[in-house]
Amino acid sequence: MNYQQLIENMTPEIYTSLRKAVELGKWPDGKPVTPEQREHAMQAIIAWGEQHLPAEQRIGYIDKGHKEGDNCDDPVETPLNWK
Repeated sequence: MNYQQLIENMTPEIYTSLRKAVELGKWPDGKPVTPEQREHAMQAIIAWGEQHLPAEQRIGYIDKGHKEGDNCDDPVETPLNWK
């Protein structure tokens, strides 16, 4: 089984467990997560989220908001005078 197949077969429960282990730094049995395990778990939860979660629920999502109105770049009404 390759990495992509592992991600496709990962259940939401496994995703939640991996995410919690990364957040807390320990596995459910209390053993510490090694740096290598943390790296692999983070890659797995990011990959799973890309496939199964809407953008605003994914790891690393930043809400940039939006400007009011249809035109983001309103022209300046008074011209600039360079001196």
